Amino acid sequence: MKKIIFFGIILCFLTSCQQQEQPTISFYYWKTIFRLSPKEKNTLSTNEVKRLYIRYFDIDLSDQTHKPYPRTPIRFEDATSGFEIIPVVYIKNKVMLDKKLNVLDLAQKTNNFIQQINSKSNITIQEIQIDCDWTLGSKDNYLRFIEAFKKVSNKKLSATIRLHQIKYFKKTKIPNVDRGVLMYYNMGKIAPDSLNSIYDRNIANRYLSSLQHYPLPIDIALPIYSWGIHIRDKKIIGLRNKIDTRNLKNSSSFVPTKNNWFTVRHSNFQDGIFYKENDQIKLETISKNDLLEMANDLEENTKQNPKEIIFYDLDEFNLKNYEEGLFKKVIDCF
Repeated sequence: MKKIIFFGIILCFLTSCQQQEQPTISFYYWKTIFRLSPKEKNTLSTNEVKRLYIRYFDIDLSDQTHKPYPRTPIRFEDATSGFEIIPVVYIKNKVMLDKKLNVLDLAQKTNNFIQQINSKSNITIQEIQIDCDWTLGSKDNYLRFIEAFKKVSNKKLSATIRLHQIKYFKKTKIPNVDRGVLMYYNMGKIAPDSLNSIYDRNIANRYLSSLQHYPLPIDIALPIYSWGIHIRDKKIIGLRNKIDTRNLKNSSSFVPTKNNWFTVRHSNFQDGIFYKENDQIKLETISKNDLLEMANDLEENTKQNPKEIIFYDLDEFNLKNYEEGLFKKVIDCF
């Protein structure tokens, strides 16, 4: 009887530990040159980051040949020792929409290019991630590409998953990968209205309950980036990355009109962009409270805790907007 009680206590203890296991912190790196600033290095160190998801290249369709080709491949200037590197390949959906696409050829060429980059930079990998917002029209090509790529690469494979692919997985299908990463951002349309297209809790709530029924193990990617939507005559004319709110506030050419909105007082150039008098800039940002809210909502709606929270993306411009201990506070929610 004592033995039964003893083993019961051990079982309860192990179950409790499993339930309380927190995700690890990782980051996406989405620049074309891998070179870490002191601030970026400090963030990786203080958060005990072991894995970096590095965008290796994009795959687009050539305007001339209408065939897939790699765009803006990564160049490594800093060593990656101390980190497990997961190459990420972003494939534009129009590539998968091509009815004449040679899926096996694309899989082989994609894998060969990853190997070339790794060989040149002396990087050994165990996993590759494919990032593609596939649709019903591109589904068949995409799923066949995943099957082919898994065979030719002979690596663990992960894939990014969007909220609509979670909710409607019976239609969009599930790629044959080892795990998915839910991209918990870019939820709304980029529009000249008051909504935040990066994160909108009302939109997220339409999909959250579906997480409990999704068959594939998933980790979570959370946003720490911002951008400005450039509006002229109520029409969007561009998306402006890395706009510093303080620079706008300190400039006589921009006038704050409401929360995160600025109106151009005088026509001017900023960072090579022309802003015409009466243009508007709508800043979309992610606050500390947004991140904690996301984490709490996700924790309440997932069958089991994710093993990893991946923040998008590691960049000094993004990091300066958050207190040093925030990323650990986010994973404490799980």
